[in-house]
Amino acid sequence: MTDLAARLSAIDERIADAARSAGRDPRDILRIVVTKFHPASLVRQLAALGVTDVGENRQQEISAKTAELDDLDVRWHFIGQAQTNKASAIRRSADAVHSVDRDRLADALHRAAESDRILDVLVQVNLTDDPGRGGIAPDAARALAEHVLTLPSLRLRGVMAVAPLDEEPAAAFARLHAISEDVRTVDPAASWISAGMTGDFVEAISAGATHLRIGSAITGPRPDRG
Repeated sequence: MTDLAARLSAIDERIADAARSAGRDPRDILRIVVTKFHPASLVRQLAALGVTDVGENRQQEISAKTAELDDLDVRWHFIGQAQTNKASAIRRSADAVHSVDRDRLADALHRAAESDRILDVLVQVNLTDDPGRGGIAPDAARALAEHVLTLPSLRLRGVMAVAPLDEEPAAAFARLHAISEDVRTVDPAASWISAGMTGDFVEAISAGATHLRIGSAITGPRPDRG
């Protein structure tokens, strides 16, 4: 617990320093702790340290952890690639889905609504030339955002992306910022920019990221999956 607190504090200090260097208020940036492959007990420890937002990549994990930790007051962010046949399970567990990259997935999440609870969603953009990577093509992001706006159980929050491995993160995140501005022409309230992980969150902050997805730098090494 002491090591976990130290890692969390160190990352938060780095986030605050990067924000101030970019002329931004650190309070405008939300740090999401990604707990992929870690046990639910770690999430409970994080919550005890004041963490309010947790991210998961896999439907099975977010479903299991939210069921075990339903007493915790944390927001759950689904940040992995989503299959349409998992939309109902994801919707039951997540407060926000960062990885909406096609109309069919948005439709499936909307159809899965079981109450009047609104689901926050982000349009995931593919910043690479590889169509196999998650995310919609940059020039199609606005159209997908417009489609999300037709689905009343979803609330468009903004855009998300992962920086390419073969490009400087600053350049990639600058493109994402421009895409965000385009999306905001159809919905000015869609101001979230989910970008930046352990290795590139400083560049993401400089490019206007509002939500950072940070895992092992806080949680420690992922457990061996055998």
